[in-house]
Amino acid sequence: MVNIDGHTILTGVLAHPIRHSKSPLMHNNSFAKLHLNYVYLAFDALKNQFSDAVRAIRALDMRGINVSMPYKQAIMPYMDHLDETAKLAHAVNTVVNDHGVLTGYTTDGIGFVNSLLNRGIGIKGKNVIIVGAGGAATPISMQTAEEQPKQLLIFNRKNGHSFRNAERNAKLINKSHPGLAKVFDLNDRAKLKAALHDCDIFCDATSVGFGKLKDQSVVTDPSWFHPDMVVYDTVYAPLETCLMDVAKKAHVKHVYNGLGMLLEQGAASFKLWTGKRMPVDYIRKLLLKSK
Repeated sequence: MVNIDGHTILTGVLAHPIRHSKSPLMHNNSFAKLHLNYVYLAFDALKNQFSDAVRAIRALDMRGINVSMPYKQAIMPYMDHLDETAKLAHAVNTVVNDHGVLTGYTTDGIGFVNSLLNRGIGIKGKNVIIVGAGGAATPISMQTAEEQPKQLLIFNRKNGHSFRNAERNAKLINKSHPGLAKVFDLNDRAKLKAALHDCDIFCDATSVGFGKLKDQSVVTDPSWFHPDMVVYDTVYAPLETCLMDVAKKAHVKHVYNGLGMLLEQGAASFKLWTGKRMPVDYIRKLLLKSK
């Protein structure tokens, strides 16, 4: 690992909760592998500490931070500049500090797409369902739309606070890709079941399956899935979520957790901070060995 001294450059991740995060493992091992004098820490900030935590980026002269749940949208007003992808996705998961000027980026969308491409799975011409419209789901939806799917269905609970976000996301997508995106109520179980019949790629980009929701799944009946589809859960702690268990009971051939997306979005953040490519093959092996 890096020998921390007076010249060590500070980076990290800001979220709540965050103790489960694999990001410190990824970034610190990457810094060590490339002999970079950086360190990456996890900062668990409660909501009443959030403003102070963001101000610390400048005060401590941090090079940057990653941002995770529940702050990907809350951090936007604190930015001096927003990258176009962050503006479109209405979310920030990476902050770069250039001499006190903070720029927000989102790398979740490209992280999701690249994690599929690494497994030989493309999105072009596919029927895609994305559940959610929050800080991860929004950039995933936006990037998915750019990959030319056949159709993109966004499911979100109509009684949830983010349903307006889902409608906004579809509207933005349809400006560039007329008729591509449609929004449905996740509580309409008959609609979801019917949509899954023709689905090629199903992605749950919500926090269901994580933390207090770890024993829940947005789909509970294995018969709703079919073996030839992809089922992707952006949660990676636990490594095996309830959704993945349901999919495997349906003999789905391609079932993935969010580790691949974490790796690829992290690699994008790493390059923004250091200008160098994360040693992804090396880090992937470490992630697979970690518990």
